[in-house]
Amino acid sequence: MELKDRIKQKADELYRRYGIKSVTMDEIASQMGVSKKTIYQCFSDKNELVDAVISELLEYNKTCCQSSRMQAQNAVQEVYFGMESLQEMLDNMNPSILHDMEKGHPQTFKKFIDFKYNFLFELMKKNIERGKNEGLYRPEINAELLSRVRIETIMLAFNEDIFPKNQYSLLYIQQELLEYFLYAMVTPKGYKLITKYKKERK
Repeated sequence: MELKDRIKQKADELYRRYGIKSVTMDEIASQMGVSKKTIYQCFSDKNELVDAVISELLEYNKTCCQSSRMQAQNAVQEVYFGMESLQEMLDNMNPSILHDMEKGHPQTFKKFIDFKYNFLFELMKKNIERGKNEGLYRPEINAELLSRVRIETIMLAFNEDIFPKNQYSLLYIQQELLEYFLYAMVTPKGYKLITKYKKERK
């Protein structure tokens, strides 16, 4: 693995654990056993490093979501495949990461907002339309409206005033909210599939 990739990997690990704000370039260098000068030979400053880490994370997430959509036999299974990808991404992630990005790295945060309101919105909207066509989601559901609600529900999990991180893991919150949302949409046919996939996951 190239040095630049190893630096991104270590930064990603530390950002997930401690948040972005509290992790310095000195800390990354120390954890890697290299000099800070070595880090700056690959990344001009922390902004560039944060942008590289988050951009790669977003692209990886897009690939996982598109793969889930293609491999799933139906809309409900697509959601559960997505949940597995979510587990990998959110496992042990510090919820302050979004707040840190918004306050300290606004250009990178703009990329996240674009990902949120364009890619994620369209992905969810297509899933809801798919589920309606398959008879798994209630036909009267407004796909556009509920896609927006679902996106904001995802963001809600990062609010530490509502969900203190010492009480709930980010992954647990997201899984609970996702299933709550899914149960609200499904028909009896879709409900049977939820039961099936939950058993398979156990």
